[in-house]
Amino acid sequence: MEHTIKLKLKPEWDEIEPAREKSSRFFETHGFSEDHVNSLIMVISELAENAVKYGEYPGGKGSVGLSIEIDNKTVIIEVTNPVKTGDMSFLKHLDETIQWIRGFQDPFEAYAIRLKEVATRPLADRESGLGLVRISYEGQSILDFFVSDDNVLSVSAVYNY
Repeated sequence: MEHTIKLKLKPEWDEIEPAREKSSRFFETHGFSEDHVNSLIMVISELAENAVKYGEYPGGKGSVGLSIEIDNKTVIIEVTNPVKTGDMSFLKHLDETIQWIRGFQDPFEAYAIRLKEVATRPLADRESGLGLVRISYEGQSILDFFVSDDNVLSVSAVYNY
């Protein structure tokens, strides 16, 4: 049985649901419980949505990569997307957010603080800022990222089961 799958998605919202379905079947074939599958699919959804939303796809070119690797008691989910050269503001914000989350011993504390912040924002504010804290708390995953020399962002979530 293969312990790794790799999917390539067009940077479109419609591509996320089929990726979720394929990933769900992959986890089910490896004997994951429904609760674990739901947590892992949430992680994939949040990472893929961020890749579609914040990736750089000039002229519709480029893709979102999704890789899932199941190892002994660990699942590594990695989502890749091209990033805009020269604009480091998104990457700086991503780094600050991940470091902020890691600053809490219990990810629930970060989640609760972020929920309070979201509750005070105007309804017109389109960004909840909850995705990464959901991955950390609800998805019980450790986040990390790096940018390759060819400006591809790789965000990973490590889930220990």
